Amino acid sequence: MSALTIRALEVSRGTQPVLRGANLDVNAGEIVALMGSSGAGKTTVLRAIAALQSFSGGTITLGDVELHKGSLPPQSQLGELRAKVGMVFQEHALFEHLTVLDNVTLAPIHVRRWSRGRAISAATEWLQSLGVAERLDAFPGQLSGGQAQRVSIARSLVLDPQLLLMDEPTSALDPSRRIALAETLRNLTAGGRALLISTHDVEFARACADRIATLADGIISES
Repeated sequence: MSALTIRALEVSRGTQPVLRGANLDVNAGEIVALMGSSGAGKTTVLRAIAALQSFSGGTITLGDVELHKGSLPPQSQLGELRAKVGMVFQEHALFEHLTVLDNVTLAPIHVRRWSRGRAISAATEWLQSLGVAERLDAFPGQLSGGQAQRVSIARSLVLDPQLLLMDEPTSALDPSRRIALAETLRNLTAGGRALLISTHDVEFARACADRIATLADGIISES
């Protein structure tokens, strides 16, 4: 079962093409590593999937949600997409003035309108499973790079997305933490969740991914 289907995706920066008809499939329960040189457009692919980046050609399909070329849909029409897709940015993008717990419960409470009790329960469960529950009262500036990365993952997973997008997740981690993260990500596919990970880290990709897709000259090929 496909969690993500990209067909003939085209994106340009001004007059310079970045993606020239890229195709990619990610199946439920699968981890795909998207590799390529710096500036190849890996982050652009992730942002297009999450409807943070418009595109000029092709389609992106996530279950029964389909994105088309042109302007981004209005926020009022993105609720179903946001329920299906979570994104972990390269820089963890946690709100510095909020505690770990408040960062993770922000969307459930203010976007999904969950009760605070339900949000805290779900957030605490994910923080526990990712090994950072003891830091729930800390602020982002008090966390190590690895801890901040795991909190960012918990923030994305608390809404139980079917597809998790990760942009260069090992950039702030030492080698031992990279392997530990790979093991953590493998566990996240239980229940059919799919992961698409942008990375330049070959060892990490081999440790966690079922397939590696390479982006070069605006086209995605698999190996």
